[in-house]
Amino acid sequence: MAKRTLALALILMMALGLTVAARAEIELSYEGVVVAGETVPVTAAFGGRLTSMNLRKGDLVNKGDVIAEIATTLNYAPLEGTVTGIYAAEGDDAAAIAERYGAVLYIEPTNRYTIKATTEKAYNKSENKYIHLGEKVYLSCTADGTHQGTGMVAGLTDEGYTVEVTGGEFYMGETVGIYRKPSFAADSRIGRGTVGRTSPVAVKGSGSVLRLHVENDDFVERGELLFETVDGLLDGLYATDGRVTAPETGVVASVDAASGETVTKGASVVKIYPTASMQIELSIPEEDLFELFEGEAVDIEFYWDNDESMNYKGVIASISHLSEESTTAGEKTSYKAYVTFEPDERVRLGMSVIVYPTGAALEAPEDDPAEAEETAGADGE
Repeated sequence: MAKRTLALALILMMALGLTVAARAEIELSYEGVVVAGETVPVTAAFGGRLTSMNLRKGDLVNKGDVIAEIATTLNYAPLEGTVTGIYAAEGDDAAAIAERYGAVLYIEPTNRYTIKATTEKAYNKSENKYIHLGEKVYLSCTADGTHQGTGMVAGLTDEGYTVEVTGGEFYMGETVGIYRKPSFAADSRIGRGTVGRTSPVAVKGSGSVLRLHVENDDFVERGELLFETVDGLLDGLYATDGRVTAPETGVVASVDAASGETVTKGASVVKIYPTASMQIELSIPEEDLFELFEGEAVDIEFYWDNDESMNYKGVIASISHLSEESTTAGEKTSYKAYVTFEPDERVRLGMSVIVYPTGAALEAPEDDPAEAEETAGADGE
């Protein structure tokens, strides 16, 4: 407790012509410090790697400020084609969708035809029996040679090999000869096959779908972004963005994750002391307990406010019923009390203040007229 000296109080009161009763009231003053009323954790809505995390303990953040961003997993088109069969919506579990439908979405390749071939009709040379993955081949229908095109060996099977048609038009089920030379020389024939449809390519993913960047029937190039996923499930299938924002204005109490670190869903990124919950902590000596009461109005003087230009008002919100633990033998018993007030942008945690109880209670809120009428009616009964 910090009390102004009696001599100073007497001089001031005499100068002001105050009564003895007023003098007793003004003598009550207490040193206090601005403390946080609560701590609010700011958590990750989903898992991922943190980026743009540059806060430090003690920084001020405003409501809505971007604290950090969570990097997503980007899923790209593996080939050129048309998007079809989008089975997932934003917020869905990609693995669950793929288990049910085979993929998050499908792409029908621009190269619509695939040929299932064998070396059975290859020209009788040993090198024509050895097929190379990825080699370019030349195609000609066996009926009359009017349908010609190009292809690429896309796969090898126990029965033969497959060719992806990269140019030319053919009929479904048509038989074509496959050659290594554009002249279709007989000695370059490496086999024969049947034209079929190229199967749509399944595009899967892991985690939850955060954003879809394509729609059905969209044409995509190889490497184009299709959708983004994040680790973990999204609550209620709700897809937010990757930004972690401050829920309210306050001071950073602790930084719980660093930029580049991977966090899980619900993990604390930072903790904030909300500005609106700031309080003043006081120590009240035992002998003053019955001079004060919860709800009592107080005047607040900050040490930095030398000219007392600011008039802060507050109210005693609570007085502890448990005494503080004394650390020095013979120290007087004291009790913690907390004062609520409306801080402005100049008030910071840890600032020192002097609190002057006024002896007056805050005005009670006006009664609700409807409630008063209802009460009066009940009393009449």
